[in-house]
Amino acid sequence: MSTATAPAEGGIWKRSRGFAPAVRLLFLNQLTINLGFYMLMPYLAAHLADGLGMAAWAVGLVLGVRNLSQQGMFLVGGALADRLGFKPLIVAGCALRTAGFGALAFAQSLPMLIAASLATGLAGALFNPAVRACLAAEAGEERRVEAFALFNTYYQAGILLGPLLGVALTGVSFRLTCVVAALLFAALTFVQLRHLPVRAVDAAREGGARGQFRTVLANRVFWLFSLAMTGSYVLSFQVYLALPLAAGGTAATTALFVVSALVALAGQLRITAWCRARLTRERCLVLGLALMGAAFLVPAALGRSLLGLLVCAAVLAVANAVLYPYEMDTVVALSRGRWVATHYGLYNTVCGIGITVGNLGTGVLLDVTGRSSVTWLVLCAVGLGCAAAMAALARGGRLAVRQPAEEESPSRPA
Repeated sequence: MSTATAPAEGGIWKRSRGFAPAVRLLFLNQLTINLGFYMLMPYLAAHLADGLGMAAWAVGLVLGVRNLSQQGMFLVGGALADRLGFKPLIVAGCALRTAGFGALAFAQSLPMLIAASLATGLAGALFNPAVRACLAAEAGEERRVEAFALFNTYYQAGILLGPLLGVALTGVSFRLTCVVAALLFAALTFVQLRHLPVRAVDAAREGGARGQFRTVLANRVFWLFSLAMTGSYVLSFQVYLALPLAAGGTAATTALFVVSALVALAGQLRITAWCRARLTRERCLVLGLALMGAAFLVPAALGRSLLGLLVCAAVLAVANAVLYPYEMDTVVALSRGRWVATHYGLYNTVCGIGITVGNLGTGVLLDVTGRSSVTWLVLCAVGLGCAAAMAALARGGRLAVRQPAEEESPSRPA
């Protein structure tokens, strides 16, 4: 049974107050996680190269270890959350990131930097699936979409505010940035340890670990859904890759991030409300993917003009606002309430691999085509192809899964 209260109208704060305290804490959790992460990570490469004088290969190694440890361990983190409970994994992940960011403040040698980077990545693998599964459980089936829409506004707020705070702190010293980020995660760890409720789990009901992974890995529709959604992550990531390369210059790149975050913050709740009133979940998924593809028609038509790139970033943000709440809701629905965090972990792993492959392909395209409109048209085709795949998957009601009454929640409230 849901612990959320009745839906609220109004702005972000008022609607957040309409949820149970545990859900509000998870909103704060994501805001703080992104604030701490984005105030530090965008400036780590410059610190390693300029501050510590490391070679480019070493900088790439340190950053790559963080990404690999997070993407590669998502499934393990999700599986542990389902077996041990959401709270222990969320608290452990935040505590580990506290240690990782604290170590980055003082690490000088390559082995120490790799260890600190490994810790920050593993931390994300521990708390990310657990946070989303916990939010789904605490919000309840009726308000899951609204909860994830609000969750995304806090997520985007952290992305917007983090670099602004980080550039001010890094102007003093990178060590200060690391210390402040570590203190944020330490405070978050303490607050969640004190106030996040414990939800009991019944890990034995499906045959232990073997049954757990068999249930998830044998979910064919979930696999197909994950593969279709991978394209959305490849396209969203172009705000970090193709669009900045085309924009050229720090000011133009900053404008892309600001536009993207502001559109998400201002539009997420309105877009979700519009979609809920007019479209089914399946049509929202198809629409979001199609919009992502269509976004790249703008730079294809206008070339590398800043206006075209900003419009592309804005449309991508709108498309993500359409997709995100229904994407997260569909993961829960397809899990049928069984091993929800494990499903989130596998989903993040599949999409993470897709991002890596997609970025490699995009980079090759940019090199081969000389950053011509061919790259934009290929990216457009990816979005439209994924939309067609999602529409085919939705045909016959395969995505319209509803949990049986006895499995409405992945765990019972303690």
